[in-house]
Amino acid sequence: MISQKTKIPVKALIFDMDGTMIDNMMIHHRAWQKKLKELGLDMTLEEVKRDIHGVNNEIIRRLFGDRYTDEEVAQIAWDKEAAYREIYADQIKLLPGLQEFLDNAKKLGIPMGIGTAAPKENAEFAIEALKLQPFFKTVVHSDMVARGKPDPQVFEMVADDLAIKLEECLVFEDSPTGAQAAANGKSKSIVLTTTHTQNEFSAINGIQNFMADYNNINLYKAEDESFYLRF
Repeated sequence: MISQKTKIPVKALIFDMDGTMIDNMMIHHRAWQKKLKELGLDMTLEEVKRDIHGVNNEIIRRLFGDRYTDEEVAQIAWDKEAAYREIYADQIKLLPGLQEFLDNAKKLGIPMGIGTAAPKENAEFAIEALKLQPFFKTVVHSDMVARGKPDPQVFEMVADDLAIKLEECLVFEDSPTGAQAAANGKSKSIVLTTTHTQNEFSAINGIQNFMADYNNINLYKAEDESFYLRF
């Protein structure tokens, strides 16, 4: 973990969504556990947390191979995500401190984007429910990428839209797969410990800090107009 006196230079901020902006991963895990059991695959919650990550179609193909047609895979993914949105609709909220952090970042004028493995419907659901449209120049979701995390494609697309090199961006993530995607894109990252413990990230480069929420993070603009994060 970095020193409290350490500051990180950054030109843009990129946020994963699930588990990073909203603490919803347990709802996803339980929705997956229920759906997979319906399909004949009985997994413990710990197994789901460990193995179920990435783009939905990739997850289903990884688990079931060619058992289902493309249309059936799409329907399975749709059913699971629809159940998630129904469960979460009246519970959704930003992690503590994030609204204030976003308000300050917008006031300072730092470019911000979202790069999520969530499908289009889930990304739009969260952004609309939380009124996040004014804060983000771009949102890249799973329907827009050909390769899921840990491939850095989703973050590369966000950085391109922000017109900032990915290695000059700071990525906020909550999963080892996402943090590895940031590392694969040569960018620094900060990990939210909403879903995974610090020791699960021990082999991943570029992580600057671990934090439970956004209450103790400070973004400011120096006299030379450069942006810095301080903990």
